[in-house]
Amino acid sequence: MNRPHDPDPRADSPWALRDYALIADGERGALVDPRGGIAWLCAPAWHDDAVFSGLLGGPGRCVVRPADRWNVWGGSYEDGTLIRVGRWVTSGGIVTCREALAAPAGPGRLVLLRRIHAVRGAALVDVDLDVRAGHGRHPMTEVRLEDGDGTWRAQSGPLHVRFSGARDARPGPDGGLRARLRLPEGGTHDLVLELSTRRRDGPLDAASLWDATERWWSRAVPDCADTAAPRDTRMAYAVLSGLTSTAGGMVAAATTSLPERADTGRDYDYRYAWVRDQCYAGIAVAAHGPHPLLERAVGFVADRLLEDGAGLRPAYTVDGGPLPPERELPLVGYPGGGDRTGNRAGRQFQLDVFGEALQLFAAAARHDMLDNRAARAAAVAVDAVADRWTRPDAGLWELEERWWTHSRLCCVVGLRDLSRELRTPASADWARLADRVLATTRSRCLHPDGHWRRAADDDGPEGALLLPLARGAVPPDDPAFSATRAQVVRRLAADGHVYRFRHGDEPLGDAEGAFLLCGFTMAMAAHAQGRHAEAARWFERTRSACGPSGLFAEEYDVAQRQLRGNLPQAFVHALLLECSARFGGASDGVPSDGW
Repeated sequence: MNRPHDPDPRADSPWALRDYALIADGERGALVDPRGGIAWLCAPAWHDDAVFSGLLGGPGRCVVRPADRWNVWGGSYEDGTLIRVGRWVTSGGIVTCREALAAPAGPGRLVLLRRIHAVRGAALVDVDLDVRAGHGRHPMTEVRLEDGDGTWRAQSGPLHVRFSGARDARPGPDGGLRARLRLPEGGTHDLVLELSTRRRDGPLDAASLWDATERWWSRAVPDCADTAAPRDTRMAYAVLSGLTSTAGGMVAAATTSLPERADTGRDYDYRYAWVRDQCYAGIAVAAHGPHPLLERAVGFVADRLLEDGAGLRPAYTVDGGPLPPERELPLVGYPGGGDRTGNRAGRQFQLDVFGEALQLFAAAARHDMLDNRAARAAAVAVDAVADRWTRPDAGLWELEERWWTHSRLCCVVGLRDLSRELRTPASADWARLADRVLATTRSRCLHPDGHWRRAADDDGPEGALLLPLARGAVPPDDPAFSATRAQVVRRLAADGHVYRFRHGDEPLGDAEGAFLLCGFTMAMAAHAQGRHAEAARWFERTRSACGPSGLFAEEYDVAQRQLRGNLPQAFVHALLLECSARFGGASDGVPSDGW
C-alpha cells in the first residue's frame, strides 16, 4: 500500500505530546487526547496493528466529548492508577468522562470503559465510534444492533467488536456509529467497548467491570509514603504496571514513530520489551521493596537468558518473541516524524544488558525473590560477560559497535552485586572477573585528565556513565567518579537538565532534547557521593519535565517546554521511582555502593 500524502480527512490535527494521557491494562495502551478521542490504540497486543491511529494521521475514531464545542478541557488520574477522568467546562456546565482499560486483562480481549457524568447542568455528549483494524485497512462491517440488550456488534478485520451504552446510535456512511447522549444534571452514563480475537457472548456489565478494575489498581500500586515524592512515585508504579503484560514483558513505550526532533529521522517503534528497560524497572522497584513487578521482570529476563544464552537480544515482543523487521505504514505520521514499525535493535549485540540483568538478579536476591531458574539464568549471564566483554558492542544508545565504557562498567556493577548476594563457590570468581574488567576498562577508557571517556576511542562526555558510577562501579570517593560527574555538569547540563552526549559541535538542545533518564541518574550520582541537596535539585528539576498528565517522554525540549519522543517512556518513570525510593529512605538494606 502506498504511503498517503495527507492525513485521513476525518482526523483532527494532533496535539502536542504533553497533552495526551495514557490508559493501559498491561496488554495494550491507549493515548487519550483533550478532545475525548482515543488517538492511538493497538489491538489485541502492544505490537499489533492500530485500531485507532489518529495520532499518526490515520483513520479510526473513538470519541466522547461535549456537543458544546465552546469548552475548556482538563483532567487528572485517580491517584495510584491509570484511571483517567477527563473534564470539560462548557458554556452551560461541567462534564467529566472517567475512562480506563478494564483490568485484569488478557492478551486476546480488551475492554474500554467510559463513564460520562453531568457534574453541573444538563449535558449533551457526542459519541463517535469507528474501529479500523490493521492501521486503518479494515472498516467496521456487519454492523448490527442486538435486540435483547441494545449492544452493537461488528467486525473489523480479525477483531470482533461489541459496543454497549449507545442503543440509539446510527451507522454512518463509513460504517461507524454516531450518537448524541442527553444527561440530566448529576446523571451518569456508561459506554463499554470490547475488541476481541473471537466472538464473545457474556454480559458487558459496566458496574462489575469498573469494580474489578478499581480492585486491580488498588493491589498493583503500593502506598509509597516512605518515598521522596509519594504521589509521583505511585504514578510511576501505575505507568510501569500498565506497560507490563501478564507474560512479564514491559514495553518501552506505548507508541511508535513519535519524533525526538522534527524531520531528523530519529523516530522509532518502542512497543517492545527492551531487556535493559525491564531491568531498570525491576531494580527501581527493588529499591523500594518486594513487589510483583520485580518478580515479573526477573521471570521475563531469566526466560530470555535461558532460551538465548549469550545470544540474548536487546529487545523482544512482550511475550518473548523476536522483533519484526522495520517497515513503513500507510500513514502520514505525527508532524515531523515518520510512520514505521519494527526495530532493528533486536539484532544488535549490546553488552550492557548482561550487566543490567546481573544487577536485577542481585536486587531480587536481596528480597529473597531469586528462584532456582533465575539463579541459573544469572550464571548464563556471567558466562556471557566472561566470553564477550572484550568485544565491541552497540551500547546503550544502539549506535555503531565500539568499546563503550558504559557497557563495561555496567558489567562490573552486576558481577560485584551478584557475588555479594549469592554466596556460591563461584562468587569469588565473579568478583575477580569484575576486577579484571574494571582494570582493563580503566587502562583503555580513563582519560589522562582523570574522567571516564565515552569509549576507548572517544574522549567526549557521556551522561549514561553516571548510572553505573552511582550504582557502585567505583567507590563514591573515587577521583574518576567526581571528575566524570563534573565533566557532565560542565559539558552536558544546561538550565538544570542533562543531555546524553554531544552531536558534533551543535549547541545543547539543537540536535535533541534533554535526556530525562540522564537527569535522574545525575541525581542518583550526586546522592551516592553524599551531595544530598544537589541531588534533590537535579531530581526536582527533572521531575518537572512532564506533561499535565504527569507522563514523561524520553526527551524534553527545554526551550519550548515540550515532550519529545515516544510516550510514555518506561525507563524514565523507573528512574524516578528509584530516585524517590532512595532519597526517601525506603531502600533500607540496599547497599549504597558495591565496596
